[in-house]
Amino acid sequence: MELSIDVDGGQLPATLDLPAGPVRGAVVALHGAEAGERSYFCYTHLAQLLPGSGIAVLRFDRRPGVRGADVPLSRQSDDAAAAIQCARRYVGDAPIGLWGWSQGAWAASLTAARQPDLVDFLILVSSSGVSPAAQMRYGTAEQLRRSGFPEPDVAELHHLRAAVEDYQRGRLDRQTAQRVVDGVAERAWFPLAWVPRQLAPRPGTWADLDFDPEPIFARVSCPVLLCYGTTDAWVPIDASIAAWRRATAASGTPVSVCRLDGCDHLPTLDGGEDLAAISGQYSAELLSWLGSQLGRLGSTITD
Repeated sequence: MELSIDVDGGQLPATLDLPAGPVRGAVVALHGAEAGERSYFCYTHLAQLLPGSGIAVLRFDRRPGVRGADVPLSRQSDDAAAAIQCARRYVGDAPIGLWGWSQGAWAASLTAARQPDLVDFLILVSSSGVSPAAQMRYGTAEQLRRSGFPEPDVAELHHLRAAVEDYQRGRLDRQTAQRVVDGVAERAWFPLAWVPRQLAPRPGTWADLDFDPEPIFARVSCPVLLCYGTTDAWVPIDASIAAWRRATAASGTPVSVCRLDGCDHLPTLDGGEDLAAISGQYSAELLSWLGSQLGRLGSTITD
């Protein structure tokens, strides 16, 4: 079913896949940073897998950034809430949760923290428990190491990213930061640094640079499933799980962790980026966890 989601400033095209029979629950998919279209294979996989088990799936196109800036997480969260409200019109009282991958996991957690009455559960794939800046420092260093670059190159990378981050924070002028970029731009590893060759004319294009997810995790009250590829090169897995454990220790929010064998940042085998590469373990875990949660949540709603 083709829909549109009304949001501040316009409408977002969406697709709702409904079960053939009764609706037991629904999942709204949130986006990775480089995967804003609802046709992305990870979202399509949900639409193919879940309706057969009575679970509706809503996918939508993420709103575009403005003037080269990413969409702020707060705006992504607002859009996620609007998507849930849209789905609610078609699934009745069935539990609705958010599925988020990578950047979308931050947006999903933020939505659950801000509007707990809207979000019944979270499924988070490659959820980072550190800030976007810290995650990118970790991830780019891993790219260099896995590509065989020595530690002196990694040290130069850290110096580069620190300068660019300080420019974004307004602590360093553009000319000084650009000189740091110019000084390493011919290094063989520079394409792996994820830094633009020419810095933006003005800082502030990365609004969520220092977003701290742990206090957000502490405000999440719904059940959470965390999925991590065992070789994830972009997210510090152990530090992220520890952040979730610390944040939810007092509240007792149920957090389940699944480590996906043979997977990296995507829930796919051998680094694949298509439906055929989706991990069978991942698919089975989604169905099993959702089955148990929807049984519990459905009975609570009925009661």
